[in-house]
Amino acid sequence: MTAKLDPFAAAPAVMKPWFAASTAIAASLEPSLVELVKIRASQINACANCINMHTVEARAQGETEQRIYLLSAWREAPCYTPRERAALAWTEALTRLSEGHTHEAAHAALAAEFTEEEQVKLTLMINVINGWNRLAVGFGLWIEQPAKAAA
Repeated sequence: MTAKLDPFAAAPAVMKPWFAASTAIAASLEPSLVELVKIRASQINACANCINMHTVEARAQGETEQRIYLLSAWREAPCYTPRERAALAWTEALTRLSEGHTHEAAHAALAAEFTEEEQVKLTLMINVINGWNRLAVGFGLWIEQPAKAAA
């Protein structure tokens, strides 16, 4: 894949604060949950760059191969916590908004597992990764990730 343009070079004045905001938002929740959300949204959006990047990051933080491989079938896999399931359901509901308004059940699960503040932080995180997916897919971005051993 050949990049169509480098958004950091084309619009540094807006990309720098976008990057800073996305970093701050990601740091507001537990790292393992953030990476699962990033991977799942990136799977839905078919963003190879972000799937590649965030699976490497997840492994570096100690995430297991099993949980990474099963993420696309998380509903059927017993290895995710209720909190992770609520976050993944919310991720799917918001990432797939155009498919219909089916987020009420996901919101109920979210409210049972997350404080109101955490709900906002998670929703912002989902918005951030969807934005990065659109930048990467839209502009054909690929950032090669070095192989990292799990922590």
